[in-house]
Amino acid sequence: MPRAMNSAFARLGTTVRGFTVAQRTIALIGIAVLVLGTAALVTWASKPAFSPLYSGLGGEDASAIVEQLQTDGVPYELADGGATILVPEAQVYDQRLKSAAAGLPSASTGGYSLLDDMGVTSSEFQQSTTYKRALEGELAATVSALDGVKTATVRLAIPEETVFVSEEGEPTASVFIETDAGVTLTTEQVQAVTHLTSASIDGMDPANVAVIDSEGNVLSAVGVGAAGSADQQASDYETRITASVQSMLDRVVGPGNATVAVAADMNYESAERVEETFTTPEDAPALNESTTTEEYEGAGGPGAGVLGPDNIAVPEGGAGQGTFSSEETTRNNAVNKVTESRIIPAGDITRQTVSVAIDDAAAAGLNVADLTALVASAAGINADRGDEVTVELVPFNTAGAAEAAEALAAAEEARQAEQRAQLLQTGMIVLGVLIVLIIGLIIYARRSRRQRREPLDLGELQEVHPALGGGGAAAALPAPEPATTAISSMPLAGIEAPETDINRKRADIEAMAQRDPAKTAEYLRSLMDDRQPV
Repeated sequence: MPRAMNSAFARLGTTVRGFTVAQRTIALIGIAVLVLGTAALVTWASKPAFSPLYSGLGGEDASAIVEQLQTDGVPYELADGGATILVPEAQVYDQRLKSAAAGLPSASTGGYSLLDDMGVTSSEFQQSTTYKRALEGELAATVSALDGVKTATVRLAIPEETVFVSEEGEPTASVFIETDAGVTLTTEQVQAVTHLTSASIDGMDPANVAVIDSEGNVLSAVGVGAAGSADQQASDYETRITASVQSMLDRVVGPGNATVAVAADMNYESAERVEETFTTPEDAPALNESTTTEEYEGAGGPGAGVLGPDNIAVPEGGAGQGTFSSEETTRNNAVNKVTESRIIPAGDITRQTVSVAIDDAAAAGLNVADLTALVASAAGINADRGDEVTVELVPFNTAGAAEAAEALAAAEEARQAEQRAQLLQTGMIVLGVLIVLIIGLIIYARRSRRQRREPLDLGELQEVHPALGGGGAAAALPAPEPATTAISSMPLAGIEAPETDINRKRADIEAMAQRDPAKTAEYLRSLMDDRQPV
């Protein structure tokens, strides 16, 4: 084995010395890439898979858990600014059990578990505050369970109950939400949060719940709800109407031949309106009816006598006669009463204007009145509230479009150039890998050819034909006889002959030496020279 190894190293050194400078450089680069790739693969394969142990931790809890992991000698990684701790996947549950035994993590939203620590000596203020904290913790935990919500914090403002106020204030709530990366809450999810929070507090209106995300965006404002402020509602309305009208015009005059601008005025005030309406039903009987009748007849009755001086009644003699009759009817008829109460939210449209400009070159043969009617219908124009529509045919400036087309062409050309550069880079890398592989195959082939050479023991040749051992071996041999035996008739290199064939080999070598001594000597020299291929 040592001789074989020394021979292999010697052949390798000879092969390397035969390389050119470029071949040596490529070989060194290939070896370096192979070594670095192997090291990176081994490092990646030996690195354990990490899984979250806890997430959303406070600074105090994170510090205590890290200290425990360092004490146990467990490798760990920190993420999310230290709020998430990662440990090897095989040790997650063991470390969680150890942390739970140590009372970690201690800081939490608590929820109703806060009520378990209250003593009998707690004051009324402590009880109310703890109960509110418990509600906030439970609501935060529930909101955090929504898809896309990373953490949530809820703050409640519940007015105190007192007998000295005639009107009790309405409770309000604010919800802070931090979403996962790349996640944006939809309007339905925001409404779900507002309704969930308001339904958990007695007397809370969903419009009194404010929802804010981690980027400072107001998703739901107090008094407005999830629909947003009046400015946001106006912007959304304008965008929706513009898209509707633009889509219609693109089909009529073609894309890029019309532009639409919508301006909407919104009512920024919210109000409550109460109306009462009274109507009389037809052919309906009275609810109740009463009649009073009075009749007088004879002297002394009403109407007897006349007024004299100083408004003194002067009787017309003792024999005056008179009559009096009176009838009064009171009827209570049925009346229909309708009381209507409406809440007018902010964001009601008071007036809108729509302006449309159409390229006159593309609108040839179109009726402007028909286009105006189409735009008015698509935008929902109401003439009673003062809405206006303006449609004008004007020549469009195509310079910007030409510049935009040139910019797009330049961007496309740059993209294609970048793709070509990437393809060229990839091709160079592939070519380099192929060159390294080809060199490796060449080295392997040359090594295999050398290994297939059959060693020849000169001692055996000397025993068979002693005249071959000296420098004049060729001259000492007898004259060759004409024959057709070629060197190729020799046993193939690399195939070990069994021990029973040794006599046959010796006989072949002796016969060849007798027939052609010069060719035999050349053959032996080629076997002893490692630099010549067989």
